[in-house]
Amino acid sequence: MTYLRLALVGDYRPDAVAHQAIPLAISLAAQALNLDVTPQWLPTETLTDRSMLQDFDAIWLVPGSPYHSDDAAFMTITYARENNVPFLGSCAGFQYAIVEYARNVMGWTDAGHAETASGGRLVIAPLSCSLVEKNGDILIKPDTLLARAYGKSEITEGYHCNFGVNPDFVVELSGYPLRLSAHDRDGDVRAMELPGHKFFAATLFQSERAALRHELSPLLVELLRAASQ
Repeated sequence: MTYLRLALVGDYRPDAVAHQAIPLAISLAAQALNLDVTPQWLPTETLTDRSMLQDFDAIWLVPGSPYHSDDAAFMTITYARENNVPFLGSCAGFQYAIVEYARNVMGWTDAGHAETASGGRLVIAPLSCSLVEKNGDILIKPDTLLARAYGKSEITEGYHCNFGVNPDFVVELSGYPLRLSAHDRDGDVRAMELPGHKFFAATLFQSERAALRHELSPLLVELLRAASQ
């Protein structure tokens, strides 16, 4: 049996539905793949150096923004992206992954998140309609990591968020290697991935909620599969 260590970067809240689902989702995915997975929560205020991530086989930047330490969240994303470490971001993890890419790959040093910043290029902005405890249809682009994980082009998933990709910057974001891999029926971005990476995907929706229905999260399965290889 393959043994894996999974870093759960984020600030645990027992009342957060996604945080309740995460241990169940890991257990289901590990059983499906016959893996022994040891998850470890890393509160962002304790994550002060990237060396603290070196012993993990995969990283999950979990929901819950703003993080206690935004610097730690961004450091985590950069570390995973630059070192080809399998990475999954959900909800806030998706939002911060977009900001990190804009800053450090596109060179937009003023890129920010409207929840914590008031100036610069706010690539993450308030949604036109809140998605707190809402479900929505998602259209997945073909030949993407997401399409391979789900095996279908349309899915329905749950959310708990008030922020998403700012439509004003979608064209420019799409011009870079980053791939915007899923949208809702109105065309708003719901997922991103990095081609050429061992596994790097982030979604505004919370696929881990499937575990509350005793179903697998396809993205978590693929994250662990990539880490095991």
